[in-house]
Amino acid sequence: MGQINIKTEPPGPKARKVVNETKKILSPSIARNYPLVIESAHDCIVKDVDGNTYIDFNAGIATLNVGSTNESVIKAASEQLKKFTHYSYTDFYYENINDLAEKLADIFPGERKKRQVFYGNSGAEANETALKLARFATKRQRIIAYTSAFHGRTMGTVTLTASKPVQVRGFSPLLPGVEHVPYPYCYRCPLKQEYPDCGFACIDYIQDQYFDKFVPPDEVAAFFIEAIQGEGGYVVPPDDYFQELFKRFRKYGILFIVDEVQSGMGRTGKWFAIENYKVTPDMITVAKALGGGLPIGACVADSSLMTWQPGSHASTFGGNPVSAAASLAVIDFIEKNDLLGNARRQGSYMLKVMNEWKDKYEILGDVRGKGLMIGLEIVKDKKSRAFAPELANEIVSQTWKRGVLLITAGKSTIRIAPPLTITRELVDEGLAVLEDSLRTVNSLRK
Repeated sequence: MGQINIKTEPPGPKARKVVNETKKILSPSIARNYPLVIESAHDCIVKDVDGNTYIDFNAGIATLNVGSTNESVIKAASEQLKKFTHYSYTDFYYENINDLAEKLADIFPGERKKRQVFYGNSGAEANETALKLARFATKRQRIIAYTSAFHGRTMGTVTLTASKPVQVRGFSPLLPGVEHVPYPYCYRCPLKQEYPDCGFACIDYIQDQYFDKFVPPDEVAAFFIEAIQGEGGYVVPPDDYFQELFKRFRKYGILFIVDEVQSGMGRTGKWFAIENYKVTPDMITVAKALGGGLPIGACVADSSLMTWQPGSHASTFGGNPVSAAASLAVIDFIEKNDLLGNARRQGSYMLKVMNEWKDKYEILGDVRGKGLMIGLEIVKDKKSRAFAPELANEIVSQTWKRGVLLITAGKSTIRIAPPLTITRELVDEGLAVLEDSLRTVNSLRK
């Protein structure tokens, strides 16, 4: 018997009431995909306030990698709650943040080196830390980021972000010294090239049009990278792209900072997505799935870069002991239950099934992903590859009403990011609903 149970067509009456109350009292700056009002969630199953149950293909935007209300996470957090909830790690000392830092250093991509950790409360804070540290450590002022990137919404990180105009409109002037270069989005190459015949023209473009013209590379502190773009559309670069990028630009002394906020903690079947590309960054930032649902962010860097003085950067709630306890439980649970392996197995299976859909549905333009970070790009038709946000949104809406929770990314990509605990049975049940919605929308297109 399946896990989906739609008793009342969503949104039901209780959900509508909460939605109306929310509109009156909360900031309108928050955008939501559809009026799902959650009552409870356990592992990969979500229940709404009207009693409907859904399969979670979203994981709280790739946050609940060990599933909702994971018992190990709850136990660890509860035990810490009984000891003390807060005492500001920027002023005093306690042990579990040291234990967590050791774990993060252990799983850092590449060879084992001495690394140090700064804790914040979110991915934006982790990226803000990395931005400040890069400028401080290099004594350089310029930063390179990618088009379609998303790194946060603080004034520093929103400057790095180049995903949607609404995210920056009305907030200028932003941080000076930040330039954006084309991301290797091969399905929609901004340089109108074809991989692999292009010879990485997008990397040549950085050298030719930036470094050789108006961005002196010896003034660049860091290159901010998403190994797989998240909000930009779950865009996956060629397997040898980052090796080439690092090889060409390390000679300039530029730091490579990898934002693993959405792609990290096992999402792609490795601890960090950049491991799929066999390069070692200078820093990584991590948040979302690290806390198992509790707020925590971390910037992990080579200790040679952590040269700033006491008081130069801090966070009252960063390194919260309850969140740190939860994070240790997350890492332990992933290791003991081989969730990296499960992400690879279930992700490979899903990609195989979805690639078969490409031959059946004209509106499914591209299927891409690694592990359980998968994007389905929806288009008006395969020939034009025109973006089709209205079709993508309709598929997501129909899928929700039929019992599977999804959201979009980029202009018209459906993102697939279930908890790493998901079983083959739930995968099959969810895929059946998704394909049914895809088929329906495909048949109704104009």
